[in-house]
Amino acid sequence: MTPSSAAPRPSVLFVCVHNAGRSQMGAAFLTHLAGDRVEVRSAGSVPADAVNPAVVAAMAEVGIDVSAETPKVLTVEAVRSSDVVITMGCGDACPVFPGKRYLDWQLDDPAGQGVEAVRPIREEIERRVRGLLAELGIAV
Repeated sequence: MTPSSAAPRPSVLFVCVHNAGRSQMGAAFLTHLAGDRVEVRSAGSVPADAVNPAVVAAMAEVGIDVSAETPKVLTVEAVRSSDVVITMGCGDACPVFPGKRYLDWQLDDPAGQGVEAVRPIREEIERRVRGLLAELGIAV
């Protein structure tokens, strides 16, 4: 029996400095749409105790539970070991390695905002995640 020749799945890290919900939404959408075809992580500079309730409610509207999606603290190793690093309003706080693929997704911050304010952010994140999947050659 020969070893599997399948390419390793890409690893994507979403980085949001204040863990205000953007990285949780990005990671949740990518996991929801790609399943186990992509390794998905999120991280920030400060550990979050809980996800913003408005983010939880806005994601629940589209059938995604992020109530337990608290990101890990950002580390150099998390960035180094990811194929794609998506910074969400915090590019200057993220370690930079030559040759690594970085995407800067400047988005509004849903911290302290209600569901109505989070919905357009959620829709934009979903649009960008779908574009990323197309770039990675992953059909949804």
